[in-house]
Amino acid sequence: METCTSLPAFEASESTQQFLADKLVDQTLPISERFRALFSLRNLTGSIPREALISATNDPSNLLAHEAAFALGQMQDAEAVPALQAILLDYSRHPIVRHEAAEALGAIGLDDNIPLLKKCLKKDPAQEVRETCELALRRLEEKKHRSADKESSTAERSPFFSVDPAAPASSESRVEELRKVLLDEEKGMYERYAALFALRNRGGAEAVDAVVAALQAQSALLRHEVAYVLGQLQDKVSSVALSETLRDANEHPMVRHEAAEALGSIADSESITLLKQYEKDTEPIVSQSCEVALSMLEFEQSGKSFEYLLFQSPEVH
Repeated sequence: METCTSLPAFEASESTQQFLADKLVDQTLPISERFRALFSLRNLTGSIPREALISATNDPSNLLAHEAAFALGQMQDAEAVPALQAILLDYSRHPIVRHEAAEALGAIGLDDNIPLLKKCLKKDPAQEVRETCELALRRLEEKKHRSADKESSTAERSPFFSVDPAAPASSESRVEELRKVLLDEEKGMYERYAALFALRNRGGAEAVDAVVAALQAQSALLRHEVAYVLGQLQDKVSSVALSETLRDANEHPMVRHEAAEALGSIADSESITLLKQYEKDTEPIVSQSCEVALSMLEFEQSGKSFEYLLFQSPEVH
């Protein structure tokens, strides 16, 4: 198993952990308040945070459920594996939740998950889930090659403080080469993700332009990750393309949701106006994403922390 070297673990008293756990699973609270608890819990370790997040993966809100599964993957807690496996195999669950469970299994990094991921790669009815299984399997393969190479392992750590579903392509690659791979529909999903994360880490106008172009990719899974990366980059140049994505009612909810969150990160006046408009969207994953993004902005503008616990983390760009 991979230990959690990319993300820090913080300590909190048992009573504080239980307070956060109770907030997370309380369905009478606004979704934004429950996300405040979730974002705090994902920085903790132990049975209380883990079990609360596992419980939240069964929440009626698919947005909250998928974020809880994502958090379990970021925590890289092997004790969460059985619950994540169960989600992946439950075809009654929304694909956005099942996709996140598959990605989390890849992030946790146990070889024991390989048979299940291979099975789902072949038979899962949802394309976005099959593609996620492809990514997770390749991540596990790459992990074996890196296990004896400390330098390679260090190089993989994200400067954005996240456990990514693919290691970035070589830092020596030129932006135009990475762009070509990212936009090539014949390339495997892992190679395209690797190019995406390399462009993110590179930054700059040319790299952002390449990432924005990938919002037109055929794969909804890739488009959703592209929107996520644009949120990490927080470049206002991308706000027009992200706004078009959010407005597109025919777009996959997982893509629109990431576009909404990215616009919240960019936070220019046009983005805020659009988020307020789509806070009433008929798709709950989208409307709740807008609600959470606006709440986070409100806390940020007031100088307060959105999370219940204020953690110190490395500076990211």
